[in-house]
Amino acid sequence: MNRNILTKLLMILSLSLAVSCQSVGSAKDYIPSLSRSDTPVEKPLAPGTPEAVKKLLASAVEQTKITKTYDPAYVVLSYPNGDVPAERGVCTDVVIRAMRKGGIDLQKEVHEDMKANFSLYPAKWGLTSADSNIDHRRVPNLQTYFTRKGKSLAVTDKADDYKPGDLVTWDLDGKGMTHIGIVTNLWSEKNKRYYIIHNIGDGAQAEDRIFDWKVTGHYRYF
Repeated sequence: MNRNILTKLLMILSLSLAVSCQSVGSAKDYIPSLSRSDTPVEKPLAPGTPEAVKKLLASAVEQTKITKTYDPAYVVLSYPNGDVPAERGVCTDVVIRAMRKGGIDLQKEVHEDMKANFSLYPAKWGLTSADSNIDHRRVPNLQTYFTRKGKSLAVTDKADDYKPGDLVTWDLDGKGMTHIGIVTNLWSEKNKRYYIIHNIGDGAQAEDRIFDWKVTGHYRYF
């Protein structure tokens, strides 16, 4: 086999193992029981809620009907507005798709910021330049981008601090296994907090899990 082709294949393999949130097999080990859950109630959004937030939330809910598979494979995407097939994806794809409905293409925004400020982003994957196929699909990169754009809020353990449309990141295992999801306006009357929509292994789902893992980031883009 041509040496250059072999090198590229090995690079793609290594990228596929770290494409986004986590390895699907290991992630499921950190999913607590949902026996405490109740049936969520859709709460009206606050007066003055930005139209972008409404579109983001509608997209997140729609994804629960479409995205049924967790697939962390490295995929060559079109640019801008590139995406993997809608029926599959990872935790970051839930956010990327919802943000696009709100008017923000994270593929383009993150890629351009990384090209201009590559040294300011996490050096976790052995890359030496930005890659528009994958950079926006990695939680640490999204955390860096949101923080650089002034979208970061305080991390607390108070449910009232997390509003519909907010983005939350977690450390699933206490060792840096990252995850991200969207706070919805689906309300748990039993637990007095909003559900999140995320993909942790079985497709996009709405679940009462906001404090199931250590919260590492809280962002409000719009």
